[in-house]
Amino acid sequence: MTVTEDRITMAEESVELSLDVMFEWLEKMPVPEGTKVEIVGGNIFMSPQRQHHWEIISAIFEQLRAKYPRKRLASDVRIDFPGHLNGFACDLAAMAERSVKDGKGRWRYQDVEFVAEVISKDTAANDYGPKKSAYATAEVPVYVIADPYKGRCYLYTRPKDGDYVTRTKIDFGDDVDLTGTVVGLTLKTDEFPRD
Repeated sequence: MTVTEDRITMAEESVELSLDVMFEWLEKMPVPEGTKVEIVGGNIFMSPQRQHHWEIISAIFEQLRAKYPRKRLASDVRIDFPGHLNGFACDLAAMAERSVKDGKGRWRYQDVEFVAEVISKDTAANDYGPKKSAYATAEVPVYVIADPYKGRCYLYTRPKDGDYVTRTKIDFGDDVDLTGTVVGLTLKTDEFPRD
């Protein structure tokens, strides 16, 4: 068989590209342990989790436990968001009390009340760009970006027409006031590490 014949055979056998197909491919790949994998706009991104990254996620998780039971929190778990092939593995997501999983046992984006993403150098553009747009389109009420390289958080609220109306910068060390949102609490950032 020639290369051309192989390609023709592959094209004839090809299946429609979907998130499920892409994640099935990923499950067959030797992805190193501790590597976050997600699909943003049909592109696969893999990034290793660093210690400072985990410390910030766990600090936010511990504080969210004041309102959210463990069963309504998810970290690095696939959630499909609106847009072209968006299967995100949010660093941390909190679900509404009324939340139900879909027929495949996955959280529905319609039930997400809060998302936190901790910036990694290689994928920062996703968190500030297409993921922020997808979260706004999905009407996630509260989106927090923690950026250890800049030493600050960005709080996005009031989603409208695929963007957030309100953006607030908060330096590490200052509180992220979520009391006026569905989250209803304040996040302390004084122990967030910088990189």
